[in-house]
Amino acid sequence: MDSTDLAFFAAVAHGGSITRAAARLGTVPSNVTQRIQRLEQQLGVPLFYRHGRGMTLSHAGERLLPYASTVAHTLAEAGKAMQAGAEPSGPLLVGAMETTAALRLPDMLVRYAMDFPEVDLILRTGTSQQMRDAVLARSLDAALVAASVIDLAAQPELLAELVGVEELVLVTAPWVSLFGPASIWSSLQDTKLIVFRDGCSYRALLESVMRRRGTARLRMMELGSLDAILGCVRAGIGVSLLPRALVEPLLVDAGLASLAMHVLPDGAGRVETLCVRRRDGFVSAALAAFLQRVRQQFDHSVLVTPALPLTESPLA
Repeated sequence: MDSTDLAFFAAVAHGGSITRAAARLGTVPSNVTQRIQRLEQQLGVPLFYRHGRGMTLSHAGERLLPYASTVAHTLAEAGKAMQAGAEPSGPLLVGAMETTAALRLPDMLVRYAMDFPEVDLILRTGTSQQMRDAVLARSLDAALVAASVIDLAAQPELLAELVGVEELVLVTAPWVSLFGPASIWSSLQDTKLIVFRDGCSYRALLESVMRRRGTARLRMMELGSLDAILGCVRAGIGVSLLPRALVEPLLVDAGLASLAMHVLPDGAGRVETLCVRRRDGFVSAALAAFLQRVRQQFDHSVLVTPALPLTESPLA
């Protein structure tokens, strides 16, 4: 089998038609058709079912696709390795949770950009599941995610490195704390949970905590940005679960009239942050420098700030 034939086969499989595959590959449809026909003749089996809406994989094609994808990715990684220089340069795509990007990365990214101006760095944010899946799909070189979405036994393609532990706190409007620790859970029974979209590890933890505390019905408000979540919490529309290191400066800067935070009991708010990448991915000089800066930024430390008794209430 020819690697180019396999690449054409994978393009048709993903595009669903000869025409879309040709456009993606930058060639003419007749060339794609010839390549697919030659591959089918070599293997002695049909790889696609042809129909009016395009082409779908046959059973044999479904079996071949993972191998074709592996070959394509291996060739792409080999090309990166041959083109890479000793100094950080070229494209670098990394991902992070929205809160991690806001809390831990701004200063680091500024220093990285100044030190390595030849690197074209793109930072994408989203839920931990989205970032993990993007790394698995090779859309990102690395990502910072919550440990709860990583199962190395089920995802052996990934390498994961612990970079820190965040403490999450329940964030409410300031008057919620007036109920006191003994009754706050009952006061939240019918409140809305202000959260990121499904797949957010902090959202999953908040849902779990509320259920364990006897909340029968969870009411969700999904928002796409941290600022929007904080605004709704300030207005008393609902509550959220956010890193303490992110919330505490807001209490100091804006005063007690803005927000209140509540420490979860029994260490339930402590979550690990991991840096994940593919095991078979090429580590360019740009990626190596980024990973080193991440380690320095987090310093493998427990990212838990000291207690501020005047601005928090413990949840019993």
